[in-house]
Amino acid sequence: MATGTLIRKVHMDCPLCDRKHEVEERKRVATIILKGEEISYEEKFYLCANADADENEFETGSMTNANLLNARNAYRVKHGLLTSEEIVAIRENYGLSQVDLARLLGWGEATISRYESKAIQDEAYDTMLRLVKDNPLIALDFLKKNAVKFSDQKRAEIRTKIVEKLGSYGKEYLTRQAFEGEYADFEEPSDANGFTILDVDKIEVLISYIAEKVPNLFKVKLMKMLWYVDAVSCKMRGRAMTGLVYRHNTMGALPMGHYSLMNLENLNVHEEESYNYDSMLHIYPTKGMDYSILNDDEKEIIDKVINKFKNYKAKDIIEYMHEEKAYVETKPGDIIPFSLAKEIREF
Repeated sequence: MATGTLIRKVHMDCPLCDRKHEVEERKRVATIILKGEEISYEEKFYLCANADADENEFETGSMTNANLLNARNAYRVKHGLLTSEEIVAIRENYGLSQVDLARLLGWGEATISRYESKAIQDEAYDTMLRLVKDNPLIALDFLKKNAVKFSDQKRAEIRTKIVEKLGSYGKEYLTRQAFEGEYADFEEPSDANGFTILDVDKIEVLISYIAEKVPNLFKVKLMKMLWYVDAVSCKMRGRAMTGLVYRHNTMGALPMGHYSLMNLENLNVHEEESYNYDSMLHIYPTKGMDYSILNDDEKEIIDKVINKFKNYKAKDIIEYMHEEKAYVETKPGDIIPFSLAKEIREF
């Protein structure tokens, strides 16, 4: 008898018993050999209750293709390559057809079509795709280099779409470059970064997640909450969550590159005046932010910190942090090691 999780029931012409009836659509974890490796992936199939137990499974042609694509994407994820969906997203982000993107990169016209449906790209091709994905300026350079592959009208249309992205997406990229540049000396896991490499995507999502649940979130309070999230994560899981490196500051722990951090385009930050006319950075949730990048364990840690400090004023959380061993045993300007940070007091 076939096993697997029931997804739904479908009324169809069954090829096993030659009758029109309700069959079960199921899914399970399957394995396949790809490029000499055993890869696990999610496989879907239909189950006919009228057929013999050892011959009661079948797939449609489209289902078989989808299963094979799932297997290839599982291989890609395992090897750090872009999935077919991510490749589709790149060209859709620029409003390009499969042929357009292939020509833009100077590849054969069918190359992108193959990568989106059946073939697995090698690392060199994957790197080129990532360059275009992360920086519209590079996409513009590719357009200039391969201009002869397009008609004048088509080239102008594509250039317009790329330039549109430079207004927002390009700013995000350039701001990230400045922020990540400040972490050039911390590209390896260490006690300084909590044995976690800087993850800007996760930082943006984390900040928006906190802003969703903490009213009147301003920069000073946020900086301390980020440190506590990383400290609790290090204490509970043996590693920090963000890869941020924190220094001993008068107002407590302060991440390196905090000015660049607050300028990231995917953050919803507004400069506002306080009652005494000081300029303050107010952080709001980012509309449409995808929180799925945070797993359940990470959300549990973040919620723990939020529940503790949600109603604290900035000065209260500063005073609380000043009593932590990590602060007491470091000097102004020192990097706060996570070997001390994970010794935070219990909430």
